[in-house]
Order: sequence, then structure tokens, then C-alpha cells
Amino acid sequence: MKAKSKQSERSFPFLRINQRESKPRKRGLTEIRGPYYSALPKKAVREIVELCHKYDVLVSTGGFIERVLAQGAEAVRKYVAECKRLRFDIVEISAGFVSIPTDDWLRLIELVRKSGMKAKPEVGIQFGAGGATATAELEAEGTRDPNWAIAQTKRFLDAGAEIIMIESEGITENVDPWRTDVPARFIDEIGLEELMFEAADPDVFAWYIKNYGADVNLFIDHSQIVQLECLRAGIWGTKSLWGRVVTYKEGNQ
Repeated sequence: MKAKSKQSERSFPFLRINQRESKPRKRGLTEIRGPYYSALPKKAVREIVELCHKYDVLVSTGGFIERVLAQGAEAVRKYVAECKRLRFDIVEISAGFVSIPTDDWLRLIELVRKSGMKAKPEVGIQFGAGGATATAELEAEGTRDPNWAIAQTKRFLDAGAEIIMIESEGITENVDPWRTDVPARFIDEIGLEELMFEAADPDVFAWYIKNYGADVNLFIDHSQIVQLECLRAGIWGTKSLWGRVVTYKEGNQ
């Protein structure tokens, strides 16, 4: 009955769309990336966070902790404390540009959790991922063994990480052909619910939905939210997906 009530509130209620789980949801999560490197006054950050919370949207830090890690442990503690004061919900722990031992990652997860926030480590197979690194430079670096990344992921989840972000470089970004075997191995070992895939390109998020369904967790650019949500709903799509993205849930009409 709840799904029917929501359906009757929208325009053209007789047209079927895929139903989304109510918030807070565990499947079909969409994280959007804000404009790059936009320095905001503290007041503006608080207002954005409060607006998100008003609509049950969690707020993540993004991967800035990599810059903080280079300044030492005290800077990291201050950074996490400030994130808590600003009422962030999630601290992303990424290390695409730096090399740190797995045990140190685990200590960072513990620090974030003890501070009352959710820890979201970022795992990938490409060293030097992120920023504006040229494809040729990344190719020269080579890629890590996916088995190592999967083993790290399991340890992070055991340590209490909320969800794991899978970095796109080396998988679907700055690589030709795509390493589609890598997400398949992650999903086979970990499952969909505890993974989020970076897919900051419409061709990439369309591929994930085509292969893993409308409930796959995806991280995209803020400019693509309408495309992705319409694709999840089954009301938009490329030639290969038009009318083919469907779900089966109680209340679907």
C-alpha cells in the first residue's frame, strides 16, 4: 500500500516505473561527486550538510584524506574531528596517490568509527589513481593484483567499514579494453551490497546496470544524477537498455 500511495502522488501515476527502496537504503545507493576542488566557507559547508540531512541524504568527505595523510598523524586526527564537527556522516579513506600498510588503514577505520562516523575505504588496482594523471603515466605504473585488493576489502569490512568504494582507474577509466573481470571478481567474493563502484561516465554506469541490475551501488558525477536515476527507474536508456531495466519487488505496478 505504501508503494501505491507514493505512485499516486506523482504525475502520470498509471505509468509503471521501477520502485526504489525507501531511505535509508542498502541497495541501489547513488553517491554524487560535487564540483572538484571548490573551497567553501565553513558556514556554506554546514548549510549544505544540513540540507542533505533534511532529506535523509548522507554526506561523505570525498578522498581529501590522502592530502592529510602526508602531513602526519596529528593532522589526520584533527581532520577527522573537524569532519565530525561539520556533521559529515562518512569519511572516505582513499590512498590512490600514497602507499600505506593495510594495518594503518585498519587504524584509520577504527579512528573514524570511534569518532561516530562511517568509514568508507577506497580500494583499487591502479597506483596513482585520481586527480588528472595522464593515461600513459598510469600505464607505466602498471596495476595491482586484484586478489590483493579483494583481500584488503575483506579485512576492511571485518574491521567495521560501512561500504567499500572500488576505484575506476585501471578497470573502466584510463584503460582499453575495460577490465570487466575485476568487478566480477569483487562481486563474486564480496557481494553487491557492500561495494560501490566509481562510474563517473554514462557508458560506465550503464554497463554496471546492464550487467548487475538497477540496485548496484554507484558513484557518479553530480551532472549525471538525472540520467542515472531515470535509468534505474527504467524510463531512460541507451539503445541496448531502452525498456530493459526492470525490477521485481512487492508493490511494483
